[in-house]
Amino acid sequence: MNRLDTRDADFTRKFHALHDWDANLDIQVETRVREIVTAVRDRGDAALRAFTERFDGLATSTATELEIPRVDLEKALNSLNPLQSAALEEAAQRIHNYHEHQRSESWSFSESDGTRLGQRILPLSRVGIYVPGGKAAYPSSVLMNAIPARVAGVEEIIMVVPTPKAQMNPWVLAAAAIAGVHRVFRIGGAQAVAALAYGTETVPAVDKIVGPGNIYVATAKRMVFGRVGIDMIAGPSEILVISDASAPVEWLAWDLLSQAEHDENAQSIFISWDDAHIEAVLAAVDKALAVLDRAPIASKSWADRGAVIRVRDRAEACRIANLVAAEHLELAVSDPESWLPDIHNAGAIFMGIHSCEALGDYVAGPNHVLPTGGSARFSSPLGVYDFVKRNSLIQVSPIGANTLGRIAERLALGEGLTAHARSAACRVTDRQP
Repeated sequence: MNRLDTRDADFTRKFHALHDWDANLDIQVETRVREIVTAVRDRGDAALRAFTERFDGLATSTATELEIPRVDLEKALNSLNPLQSAALEEAAQRIHNYHEHQRSESWSFSESDGTRLGQRILPLSRVGIYVPGGKAAYPSSVLMNAIPARVAGVEEIIMVVPTPKAQMNPWVLAAAAIAGVHRVFRIGGAQAVAALAYGTETVPAVDKIVGPGNIYVATAKRMVFGRVGIDMIAGPSEILVISDASAPVEWLAWDLLSQAEHDENAQSIFISWDDAHIEAVLAAVDKALAVLDRAPIASKSWADRGAVIRVRDRAEACRIANLVAAEHLELAVSDPESWLPDIHNAGAIFMGIHSCEALGDYVAGPNHVLPTGGSARFSSPLGVYDFVKRNSLIQVSPIGANTLGRIAERLALGEGLTAHARSAACRVTDRQP
């Protein structure tokens, strides 16, 4: 674990070294991903089946075996005990209710000369959601990706999830049934992203790909962007906890480890100006690691990428938080509302000691697909707005064309675009034959 103190002369150097880490720049990974994407684009199902057997140990006689029948999703849902299925249903309902508030409507207005301008909002036709299936199963990711798409009105939702050694997690399939996913394919990695982007004989091409994944998935999404839309390039999960010593240290320890247990590259950062509180939290983390099921993963994450930053005061804590622009920011302080004016960069802000990140991951309602790696400076959580497109509407009246045509003609001539100028001038009353 890295210990930093803003009072130290070398703090800036240490902070940048901690914060600027980016595994997505691995050139070898990019080369391998490009080979996979190109193969799937050029050879379709044949390449997809070969990569699925090679990477997931799943051999198939035909590509149709890669699709999981809808009846299997319902069977998976029915296989859960009542408490398990109720938990999924309750989480799904809360996520749905939250995202209903993000719906936006088409609009237009008319000018005095009769010209009408506006914006039409339409759902995407088909989207692909990527659900990780490697080190852990994530039914919550199914709900968080599929439900806002359904709220937006997307016609068809295609889900891909790797099933190593043909092992299918019933929680994931049950979540797909609850969320209303239309088709599910047991494929993963860069090959799944390529199949969604370009389409194969079996997997339909989509308009947009959303959902988190490992470095191969992230690199593939970057590579196919332009052919399809993507939500974001997701890096390792991260949490930043700021505490004024008002929260129990055991709570804070589990909050920090809730991200560290995701994978070895996840990052957990703790900030405080109270020295005794810092030491108590560190001791609580060590104690929690001793009993954590995923201790080997969490321990490496905490040792290599974890950090404790001792700041001078609240103002400095806010400054560092805005520089980090963390995926998850916990304000474990007594008056979190008063902090908001000074916090500008974060994917999701958890306010107060009872608002732990784990609640946001599963059931609070807001989306848990969040910007990572500092990208919260300029991007937002996944939402209904990611599954719609906007058309500009322009209906110019004859009177409006007479006025706007003269202006457009001057501007077009200023740019040296004669056809533009004449096209506009044709609409001017005294230029017409």
